[in-house]
Amino acid sequence: MRYWPYAKTICKIPYFLKHMRYKKRIEKKSSRTASYTCMCRASSFLEKNKYLKSNDYIAVKLLPRLVKVLLKLKILNLKGKISPKGIYPYVIARTKYIDEIFKNAIKDGIEQVIIFGAGFDSRAIRLLNETQNVKVYEIDTVYTLQAKLRQFKKRETHLPEYNIHIPVNFDKEDIKTKLSEIKLMKSKKSLFILEGLTMYLSQESIEKTFKLIYDYSGPSSFIVFDYLYASVLRKEEKYYGEREIFKRVEKDNEKWTFGIEEGEIENFLGRFNFNLVEHLDSNKIENKYFTDENGRVIIKVNGTHCIVLAKTYDK
Repeated sequence: MRYWPYAKTICKIPYFLKHMRYKKRIEKKSSRTASYTCMCRASSFLEKNKYLKSNDYIAVKLLPRLVKVLLKLKILNLKGKISPKGIYPYVIARTKYIDEIFKNAIKDGIEQVIIFGAGFDSRAIRLLNETQNVKVYEIDTVYTLQAKLRQFKKRETHLPEYNIHIPVNFDKEDIKTKLSEIKLMKSKKSLFILEGLTMYLSQESIEKTFKLIYDYSGPSSFIVFDYLYASVLRKEEKYYGEREIFKRVEKDNEKWTFGIEEGEIENFLGRFNFNLVEHLDSNKIENKYFTDENGRVIIKVNGTHCIVLAKTYDK
């Protein structure tokens, strides 16, 4: 009975997920995927389970207060049926991994960070300060960036001057022109982040984006991104949680359009002058983040995605 005051709110959850400013596709509205990722990060920050907990405290601030309450009370459970199998721990592991790459890159003297498809990313606030002399460029659609900036303003969250936002339509606008307009330097040691993005791009956009990244990479630059197995697009149903997540993205009208064949990641990177540094499939992610002291995997990760860290060829 103690949850009765929230009964009406609980009934509205499906509606909230569908309409929390993220209705149709990113060409007309801000990304529903970005909002889901933000909720996963916020939920992870509120976790007591050490394997699922991460430190994105900004994500919690960006949530509507009602959703924050529901997450705290475990009424809204992203580990349950609301999420496709294994995708919640995958998003958490991906966030943790890229956080570490970001922090290590700063220690190693990275001069600028460029985030493609930034969504509600908060690393410029969480992991940097003004004394480190690093600029963070966040690139996304105008609708997603506007939604993010509205939330930051509403929550009175300060955006540092070194955090620069660049609106772009990846499939229709020339990113090179956008980067030239902001005078992004080509010679600087850089970190490029494409988190939850490649699977939504066309083949042509992938070609242009990865070639552009190499062109703008200074010596010893890095790129970190995740990708989808190409067989998932063919609905071969080879991986854990594949059917559920494919149905979800189709229902959300944010269909996947790009994937890489299993075992072909080094060939893919080589085409764009990158060397593979680390490749994490679902098994490696489970071993890295969700294995207990006895070596037992305690949380299954959705098997459709992999995470990649690569370094540019010497120029």
